[in-house]
Amino acid sequence: MIHHISIPAQNPQHVASVIAELFNTGYCAPFPSNPGSYVALAGDQYGTVIEVYPWGTLMTPGEDDKPIQFQHQNTSNQFISCHAAISIPLNQSQIESIADREKWRCVRCSRVNFEVIEFWVENAVLLELATPELAEQYTTALTPENVAGYFAGQNS
Repeated sequence: MIHHISIPAQNPQHVASVIAELFNTGYCAPFPSNPGSYVALAGDQYGTVIEVYPWGTLMTPGEDDKPIQFQHQNTSNQFISCHAAISIPLNQSQIESIADREKWRCVRCSRVNFEVIEFWVENAVLLELATPELAEQYTTALTPENVAGYFAGQNS
């Protein structure tokens, strides 16, 4: 189970507040470990958190027994290769309403055996949102048996 992830954003505070809105019972707060960063907390029993860092933040290993270090770089690249699939309590029209307000791309797409709503944060970072209906499709499609069968034919 994934409890938290991090994503970059041009406006971390705003993005964290929008993601908290998607959680429905969530809230956002500053992230003290990395100034200028914010967290969207789902307020659920799993401790689900999405950390939102300023665009260009790099995480590097600390020296010796020191923890993670944050560095910042200027980048002109608008896209990243990381994304997350997240179950949320909202329905599709509620998600689309938020995306319309933010002017962010939002489209329902079919994957192999399930559908997701592609929600493009700041039109750059992909969150695959699953309404309760879509989350059921996902968990049905990705049972351990189904996943093993699907990937068994992919080894080459």
